[in-house]
Amino acid sequence: MRRSIALACSSAKIMSLASKSDEEIIQQVRSKKIAFYGLEQALAPDYDRAIRIRREIVKTDMCPSTASKHPLDTLPYQNYNWERVVGQCCENILGYVPVPVGIAGPLMMDGKEVALPMATTEGALVASTHRGARAINLSGGCRTALLKEGMTRAPVVEVDSFEEAIAVCRFCEDNFEMLKAAFESTTRFGKLRSIKCAMAGREVHMRFSAFTGDAMGMNMITKGCDKALGVLKEHIPSIRVLSLSGNFCTDKKPSAVNWIEGRGKSVVAEAVIKKDVVEKVLKCTVDNIVKLNVSKNLRGSALAGSIGGFNAHAANVVAAMYIATGQDPAQVVESSTCMTSIDKVGEDMLLSVTMPSIEVGAVGGGTGLPSQRAMLELMGCAGANAESPGENSRQIARVVAGAVMCGELSLMAGHAAGHLLSAHMKLNRKPSGP
Repeated sequence: MRRSIALACSSAKIMSLASKSDEEIIQQVRSKKIAFYGLEQALAPDYDRAIRIRREIVKTDMCPSTASKHPLDTLPYQNYNWERVVGQCCENILGYVPVPVGIAGPLMMDGKEVALPMATTEGALVASTHRGARAINLSGGCRTALLKEGMTRAPVVEVDSFEEAIAVCRFCEDNFEMLKAAFESTTRFGKLRSIKCAMAGREVHMRFSAFTGDAMGMNMITKGCDKALGVLKEHIPSIRVLSLSGNFCTDKKPSAVNWIEGRGKSVVAEAVIKKDVVEKVLKCTVDNIVKLNVSKNLRGSALAGSIGGFNAHAANVVAAMYIATGQDPAQVVESSTCMTSIDKVGEDMLLSVTMPSIEVGAVGGGTGLPSQRAMLELMGCAGANAESPGENSRQIARVVAGAVMCGELSLMAGHAAGHLLSAHMKLNRKPSGP
């Protein structure tokens, strides 16, 4: 009964606001009767109107302009699926930024052709990755393997004594099944696999690692950690949770722990590039690329003190594919850690990439937006896999690794052949003239 009354009141309020003019609603925002961030909720389901009103407030109150045309006038906002965005993907919405999407490949990977959609504004990136895919395909394709899987979240807790800190570490080790049951009570798909504890004085950082199905899994694992900490507190009452994320995870930051132990999906990919393909398609020699890989990707990165940066430009490809498929772009930081290995086998070239922390999902976040989901469908791995939970997200990770290998191959060949500058000048610079 109470719920029915609340819904009726809410509907009446929305109808009342719908009858008001834009200027009247703007005045209510200015007088704090409607929150600036709450326009979508107040005017639902007319999200276009809510965004239009917010744009007017920004143009007049927050970012006024003396130009005849306000900068916001060039930002589109209509004809977008805002119902998939509100409450999930973005707040204080002003519009959307169109990003060009190109396609590289298809790449022959594990015996099947896969498309490589890439959203980017860097000229030459898609063309270069496409060239790498062509060289790999002409040599018989590539193969991939997923070595490890587990999203991590690392709460940090504080206790009153050294002995209690030790007790927390031992409790996690001795009573893992109890914490696992609490963790998994919050999710259908999440499966806790390990808890790694590290002490810093009287603080304990606990790195939970879990299988998260076809979701990237950050929200899933955070809920599970919160439940497990509640059980831990029942046995060690002095525990104070300082944060559900204490940076031992490590999310959206470079770290040795992700490089060594992995986060998300740990994937390796390999291809043997024929000698004649290297010479005819990539315009260089096997010996030149092998030597350059040592000088650039290994020695140069070592001199720079790089963590996981033993590659030419893995982040370029990862970022483009993440934007195209609705992944979290900030996770490019750890997802693009990669070691590129190039060796000579007989007369041919052996190319491989090792990527220990590819963080991707087939459901959740931006993957549900129509355009991004379409790109996942193009790759053949959109949504949850009903027959084998987690298989679609694993496939995305494999495709990302395969695409990175294409990009690495082409760029390294461009460096070895001395074509890098000329390619960028041709594809990354608009010709002069009207």
